[in-house]
Amino acid sequence: MTPPSDLVRLWPAAGVRVRAGDLELRWIDDALLLALADVAAHGVHDPEAMPFQQPWTRGAPDEVARSVLAYQWGVRPQVSPSKLVLELGVVVGGVPVGVQGLVGDEWRVLRRVQTGSWLGLEHQGKGIGRRMRLLALELAFTGLGAVEATSGAFADNPSSNAVSRRLGYEPNGSVQVAREGVAALHHNYLMTRERWESLRPEHARVLGASVELEGVGPLRSLLDLA
Repeated sequence: MTPPSDLVRLWPAAGVRVRAGDLELRWIDDALLLALADVAAHGVHDPEAMPFQQPWTRGAPDEVARSVLAYQWGVRPQVSPSKLVLELGVVVGGVPVGVQGLVGDEWRVLRRVQTGSWLGLEHQGKGIGRRMRLLALELAFTGLGAVEATSGAFADNPSSNAVSRRLGYEPNGSVQVAREGVAALHHNYLMTRERWESLRPEHARVLGASVELEGVGPLRSLLDLA
């Protein structure tokens, strides 16, 4: 569904869409948010694991769904030159499957984003994680003019670490992070703009289709306001 033109004019982030083939990242309106909350309620990871610092996936299905709603409603206003939190729904062939986010503090000064994401359990292991991260990086570097992007994952989350390594991120140190009351090793990764540009031909093969950016210009103008 296309957002109302008046909404996009007043809030440019609402018009952002990034596509490659059957994969799309787009602004999370309430209809999409409800669908994504249901995806999360059906499981995001093995119950014995915890890939997130904040254990929002713990609890009954309705509790998890409410956590998704509360978080997304809370961060929607944070799209500005000083604080960028851009959460985009991941849709494959018209089916909502997860969320891909970009966060940047002091964007106008640092032009650095951190990516974070989740994918419904039933949609994992199909290569979607790599492709959605690539679309997020294309949005960050080509669309918004980022100079670097970071990501990270706990040491006991092999799939997320593998995505960063396979996409060409460089290791950027490891730290101990508190997770559910216990220290857990967390690996950090860095992608510079120069490295991104050098890897674009390889990334294009992974995506298998050209990338289309929609509604990004007005958002970049807003973020670059002096």
